[in-house]
Order: sequence, then C-alpha cells, then structure tokens
Amino acid sequence: MAKKIYVLDTSACLTDANIIYKYSNNDIAIPLKVFDEIDKHKHRQDGVGANARRFIRDLDYFREKGDIHKGVRLAKGKGLIYAAEYDPELVPNSLDPDSADNKIITTAITLTRKQENTTRRKVILVSCDINMRIKGDAIGLTTENYMREQVVEHHDLLYTGFKKYLVDDQLIDQFYDGEEVCLEESEIKLFPNQFVMLVSSSNDKKTALCRFIDYDASLKKVPECNGGRNDLWGIRPRNKEQGFAMNLCLDPNIPVVTLTGRAGTGKTLCAIAAGLAQVIDESNRHYNHLIVSRPIQPMGKDIGFLPGSMEEKMMPWLSPIKDNLKYLLGNSQETLNLYVDRGIIEVEALTYIRGRSISNAYIIIDEAQNLSAHEMKTIITRVGENTKIVLTGDIEQIDNVYVDETTNGLTCVIEKFKHTTMAGHVSLVKGERSKVATLAAKIL
Repeated sequence: MAKKIYVLDTSACLTDANIIYKYSNNDIAIPLKVFDEIDKHKHRQDGVGANARRFIRDLDYFREKGDIHKGVRLAKGKGLIYAAEYDPELVPNSLDPDSADNKIITTAITLTRKQENTTRRKVILVSCDINMRIKGDAIGLTTENYMREQVVEHHDLLYTGFKKYLVDDQLIDQFYDGEEVCLEESEIKLFPNQFVMLVSSSNDKKTALCRFIDYDASLKKVPECNGGRNDLWGIRPRNKEQGFAMNLCLDPNIPVVTLTGRAGTGKTLCAIAAGLAQVIDESNRHYNHLIVSRPIQPMGKDIGFLPGSMEEKMMPWLSPIKDNLKYLLGNSQETLNLYVDRGIIEVEALTYIRGRSISNAYIIIDEAQNLSAHEMKTIITRVGENTKIVLTGDIEQIDNVYVDETTNGLTCVIEKFKHTTMAGHVSLVKGERSKVATLAAKIL
C-alpha cells in the first residue's frame, strides 16, 4: 500500500497529543501555522493545555534528533514528521488569506501540488473542525476527521447500570421471603453493582428490585432509602432510578459512583443529599467533609478574571450545586455559610486539584461530561483513603469542543469501571424537577 501524507490541523493535535504516532508508516506534515495556534493554548490548565505542552515537547525532541524541516523519523517502522510551509499564491480566491484555517488548508494544497510533480503520494488533511473539512472538500482536498479513542460506538450503547430479567414467579417469592437468590452467568450477563428488576414470567406486574454483586453472592435488596429511612435530608426517591442512585451514594464500600441523566432527573440533588447525610449527620457519618466542584470552560483560566477569593470566583459556576445545598439545608444561606466557614463543605476548583491527596472526603464533580479522559484521570487519582467520588453529568449536553458523547471522561469512567466492584453507575431517565423542565428536556 502506497504511503500517504497526513496534514494535521490544530484541532486534531489538541485533541490527542499522541496523534503523530497513530498513522503507521505514513508521513506527518505539521503546517507552520499550527505551531502558532498550539502555542496560544500551552498555558491552559485543562486537558487541552496539557496536550499542547506535550505536543510541543515531542516536537522539540524530534528537532533535536534531526532536521524537522526536511523530516525526522518518528520511530522504527514509522513515517517522517516535518514542518510544512504554504505557497501564498495557492490560497483559493474565495478564501480569506489571513485566516489561520485557510493557511492550514493552503498548506495541504501546496503539498498536493508538490506530490503531483514527484511521488504522487496522497495528501490527507486531518481535522476535528467540521467547517474546515467542508471547505477542504469544497476545493478538492481529501479530508477526514480524527477518530479519537471511543469507549463505545454510540452513546445509546453506554452502560446504564440497570437490566430487567424474566424469572419464575416462585423465585420472586423466595427473594421477598429472605432466601438467598443467585443468578447464573450462563443465563444473564451482569456487571458488579448493576441493578436488576426481576419480573415474573406469569405476571409482569410482579417485580423485585435488587442489586447484583457477583455470581457467587446472593442478590441484595434495594431499600427505598438507606437503612429503611423514609427520607434523606427531607427528600425521597421519586422513581426507581433515584432510589438506585441513593443506594450507591450511601454505600461506603463503593468509592466511585457515576450518575447520568438529562436536566431535572435529580442526579445532583441525590448525590448532594447522600453526601450531607454522611458528612453532617453524626449517626451516619462516614466522611469529614464534602467537596463540590464542576468544570469551567476553560478550566483554571476564566476564574482568574473574577474578583475575590477562590470560593467567590467559583460560586457563579457552582450556582446549581449551591441551590441544591441551600434547598437541602432549609433554604438557609446562613447555615450553608456556617458549614463552609467550618470547612465541612468545601468549594474546590478543579484547576488546583492536581497534586492533592484527598482523604476522608465525599467528592462531587458535577457536569463531568465536559472533562476529558486525561482530566478525569487527574481527578480520580487524587482520591485517598476513605474517600468517595460521585461524578454526575448529561452526556447529551457537552460544552467542551474537544470531547463528544463517546470520548468524554465521564463516559470513559462508566465503561472502564463497570467491571469492578469498587464502582457503580445509574442512568436516570425520568425528569422530576417540574413538568415544564421535563417537557423542555424532551422536546427542545
């Protein structure tokens, strides 16, 4: 098969710093304009900034190995990497010659023209920018998207943490009578801490909710709330998914919990209620403090332009969490301030979490779908002894342009942690905020 030349756009390089190693023995051309564009992102404290810095370090490494203008071999069996210039006279008449994107497109045009007179190797422009790919196609270039590592093929195939299972009527009676009921791996495929609804084969109205641990253990009953309590900080689960969420959040043996769902399904409220119950309630206290945070776009930069302390800077971003805290604490700002002042409730910026080792804490990361896999790894590796982390988010509402439904950090954790007993997941499906909110989430 003939070798190709891949021209990498800025968006592709910032999406994956290892992209230059992903094209087998084909050559990699980096337009000079991409160097300028990546340099603008190197000071960011999020995953994009980390990719920018890694990419720059790798280029410096190859520069020291050889002449990056002529080309340096990436590794044995790999192609060459080199910087590529563009011919200003080849800028299409209809495109703005001062545009950074158009200079990158013209670089691909320049390389294509050179190949027409030499080895005739195919030149492919790689970009995560849809508009750039459209413009490239419109002027006759071959373009393609950079296919990032996907943990699932489509977000509809994401693990939900719940499954229905048809069983004999007698098995449900045995379960309610307190007898041990185990499931066979040959009959149903389940993951640790997955919730199961046993449905009678003779009467579909007869069901039992339980949590699967493993095939050697009996199914665990799912109470309405922890320890048979009727409510949790004044709230009760309004549907089975909220009950599952509270069950996981209240189990100290499960240090990693992920909750997904559309706006208004109660994922954040359930997580915070369980956190308060295990931090403030002396009779059920498992952790010393509650830490709440959410990503900022871009993380670690925008808050610097706001006045005040770190907590004051973070408050505009944490308003949804603050609203839930105030609701659970009796709509009392004074009570919330008291717990914050005493350090029982902490407002933390994700920017500063790197390097910490957080022990004896209940951590909530809201809007976690906006985190990359790299950022998620940075956060979860901060978890110390006797610490629980709850990640909540809606994978259908992603504001980070460098991730999508199948590549974001939350999806990555859900899929890669589902095989371990240390994690549990629930997808909340029914809106409970209000009829208006439920309708809006459905039709808008």
